[in-house]
Amino acid sequence: MKKDMSRRKFIGATAGAVTAFTIVPRHVLGGPGFVPPSEKVNIALIGCGGQGRTNMDALFKEKDAQIITIADPIAHHDLSDFYFKGVAGRLPIKAAIEKQSRIPNRKINAYEDFRVMFEKEKSIDAVLCATPDHLHAYVSVNAMRRGKHVYCEKPLTHNVWEARHVAQIARETGVATQMGNQGHAHDTIRQTCEWLWDGVIGDVREVHAWTSASRWNKNHSGGRPDPEPVPKDVNWDLWLGPRETRPYSSLYSPVRWRDFWDFGTAPIGDFFCHNFDVAMWALDLREPLDIEACGVGKPDSYMAPPGGLYTYHFGPRGPKPAVKFTWYEGGLRPSMPEDSEKDDQLPGDGNGTLFVGDKGCLACAGWGGAPGLLPGSRQDTYKQPAKTIPRSKGHHREWLDACKGGPPACSNFQYGAALTEVGLLGLVAMRMRTKIYWDAAAMAFTNAPEAAQYLKETYRPGWEVA
Repeated sequence: MKKDMSRRKFIGATAGAVTAFTIVPRHVLGGPGFVPPSEKVNIALIGCGGQGRTNMDALFKEKDAQIITIADPIAHHDLSDFYFKGVAGRLPIKAAIEKQSRIPNRKINAYEDFRVMFEKEKSIDAVLCATPDHLHAYVSVNAMRRGKHVYCEKPLTHNVWEARHVAQIARETGVATQMGNQGHAHDTIRQTCEWLWDGVIGDVREVHAWTSASRWNKNHSGGRPDPEPVPKDVNWDLWLGPRETRPYSSLYSPVRWRDFWDFGTAPIGDFFCHNFDVAMWALDLREPLDIEACGVGKPDSYMAPPGGLYTYHFGPRGPKPAVKFTWYEGGLRPSMPEDSEKDDQLPGDGNGTLFVGDKGCLACAGWGGAPGLLPGSRQDTYKQPAKTIPRSKGHHREWLDACKGGPPACSNFQYGAALTEVGLLGLVAMRMRTKIYWDAAAMAFTNAPEAAQYLKETYRPGWEVA
């Protein structure tokens, strides 16, 4: 931030001297849409898989965002079997950035190890972390302690202790942060909040959210995968990061790491921050009293189940009544409300949220999709309230503006950590296979102290999150 301010002071001082001689419009100096280097945010992209590529494409649309260096322990990803499609990895992403650049013949440095990148690349202003979940906290904390602004994909962390620690470091350092639950920037999530606050369905006492996502490894029933030779373009030890050493397997990467406790956070970790977001925002659901979970199939100490059902209870929040929240995954979803009409359907095509109130129901698609009332005939007569929540200029735009001294992004690490924590508590309940009672202030389970092993994991020497 000091570097950015000094650049601005320099530009301001020199601009005053120049105007004494002549005034030249910016578009004449640099062409349409020109953004001077002093106003660009120099970004390091860490994690060049499918979501890294998605974030890269989003940053390409922002004229003041400049990816100046990247890091990933894998040189090439084939994503043809996944929803991302195409290719990714360190080398394809490097080529894409250089091709997109408005600077002729531009070259960027690509590193296996982001720690080496930090030491060598001194002009980094901000970091975008799109690694597997188990590295989110380590990357984010290291970047923030170096004074770098951070955008980190969801879930913000891999365990509850990390979520609180990352939020604390963000407060201490004062850098601009944003978690990648992109739907939080949509107009429609704001609309849902405004409708609920308007009392359209009365007091909400039940919430349901769901995802159709299941295991990525369809043919692996459980347990540790069989060892395979490490591909020549993979730095496997570096990919493991804080996790204990183990043989390489193609069942881990790309994308499939989400199935394994040590690396991913199961379907709930993958989609909770998208589909529970609107409920947390609208109803202030932050500290559950208890959580219970059951999974599809037999328990496995190495892999999360293909699907699960999670039940949370939240106590009253001021005048708001207690709320029962249920999360469904792996093909499970809630029943239609009893008073639904013939043509009513749950929205979302596999991802959505349903609010059950004293005066009816409201449903929206995942990622904070547009709200709709149930029974559907109520929609025609409802007079929508005035817009009371400021609309977003875009999820990445919020973060870039915050990096340049603007207001905090809406899903900054204080909000993102709280949202992540609720989802991760469900995973603790799943692994315990019993109802657990949560003391948020003490960060402890009052009836199951042995569950503390899942609140904070162990780290390989040199990879501690500190």
